[in-house]
Amino acid sequence: MHISPLVSAIALAAASGLGLLVGFFIRKKLGEARLESAEKAAERIISEAEKKAEMLKKETLLQAKDSLYQTKAEFDKEMANKRAELQRLERRLLQREANIDKKVDILDSKEIEINKRERTLAEKEQWVEEQEKKYQELLAQERSRLEKIAHITSEEAKRLLIERMENEARHEAAKKIKEIEDETREQAAKKAKEIISLAVQRYAGEYVAEKTVSLVNLPNEEMKGRIIGREGRNIRALEAATGVDLIIDDTPEAVILSGFNPMRREIARIALERLISDGRIHPARIEEIVAKVEQEIEESIKEAGEQAAFDVGVHGLHPELIKMIGKLKYRTSFAQNVYQHSLEVAFLCGIMAAELNLNVKQAKRAGLLHDIGKAVDHEVEGAHAAIGAELAKKYGEPEEVVNAIAAHHDEASCNNILAVLVQAADALSGARPGARREMFETYVKRLEDLERIANSFPGVEKSYAIQAGREVRIIVQNEEISDEEAVMLSRDIARKIEKELSYPGQIKVTVIRETRAVEYAK
Repeated sequence: MHISPLVSAIALAAASGLGLLVGFFIRKKLGEARLESAEKAAERIISEAEKKAEMLKKETLLQAKDSLYQTKAEFDKEMANKRAELQRLERRLLQREANIDKKVDILDSKEIEINKRERTLAEKEQWVEEQEKKYQELLAQERSRLEKIAHITSEEAKRLLIERMENEARHEAAKKIKEIEDETREQAAKKAKEIISLAVQRYAGEYVAEKTVSLVNLPNEEMKGRIIGREGRNIRALEAATGVDLIIDDTPEAVILSGFNPMRREIARIALERLISDGRIHPARIEEIVAKVEQEIEESIKEAGEQAAFDVGVHGLHPELIKMIGKLKYRTSFAQNVYQHSLEVAFLCGIMAAELNLNVKQAKRAGLLHDIGKAVDHEVEGAHAAIGAELAKKYGEPEEVVNAIAAHHDEASCNNILAVLVQAADALSGARPGARREMFETYVKRLEDLERIANSFPGVEKSYAIQAGREVRIIVQNEEISDEEAVMLSRDIARKIEKELSYPGQIKVTVIRETRAVEYAK
């Protein structure tokens, strides 16, 4: 009873171990079968892979061969093109070489021809030189023979020929000039006379004579001593403050003020009159009065400039130009007041411009400013026309006005008709009777110089300076001077007068040539 469980247990254990062993063998067999199946699958996969690899290799090789073939074909095509291009270049080079050879041959032939010509020219040149020598020898012989026959040298003959040609040329030129002048005079003289006479008739300016001294009347002789002062201190203070000389002499109840500057002389006159009326005359008072008078004169100068611009009708002038116009009131030229002269010129310019249908206001502007340089010519070096032109340009005047100022004494060329009008108006204002005065000695000297210049020309028989030196008449010898040469003589004398003399206005040169036939009735 006790053994059966043990047997059961052993039997159970034996059965269990046998099952395990059977299961092991079964699993082993299954594993071997699986391993064999896997190996076969692996072999199959490897075989397929090898086949695919072989196929890919073949395809790649085929593609490579195809690409290599295409590349080779393109290379062959490119090389063929290059070969064709090289062949074309080679043909062109061969053609050029052939052309160069032809040109070289042509040049060689030309060089040979040129060498032949050079030799021919050298021979001809030598022949020409020999002929030139022979010609010169013959010419020298003929010249010597002619000199013996004519009794003059070749140089003298040349001089005579040149003189004859010059005389003929001058004769022809004089005839032409005379024809042109006659034709121009016929057309212009009438109109010019009408305009000038109209301008003179329509304007009559007053004449103001200025001197270099002023006279101050005194209430009594005692005032002279007070003006002189103790040890002359008052008169010295007055002279130092005004810049003029006081002359106190035997003239009864009068003091003379002497000075070249009219403005300073006027300041001194007014200051002295105020000191006399005030009665307090001492250096401090003198300086005070002179300072006040100078200020008043400055104001009067400005007012005079403004009044001139207003009278003429010129507007927009620079203040400095207005002041300079006022200064001309104290400036004279040949005893003619420049302020009045400028107004005259402005009015005359305006009248002539109106007759010629020109800009009247601009003409008056140029006439008023034409002598503006005289306001400062004692302070600035140079001719007053050039100084005035610079001032006008500086203060913004138009170019036509600047040129008219610069050219009114022919110191610059006239660029417009306005300059010619100013020249004519300036001459009219200065040359009219009574406008200007000059010293008797200067007047006589100018007349003598006019006659001297006229008599210095060959062929002049007599000369006369007439019309107060405004005209010189020359009588020539008719057998030496022809009508055409008389024209040239008048021009030459006029040019010499312009060069050597200084004079106001203009001088007319008249050459007279006449032929007289005389017979007596018996």
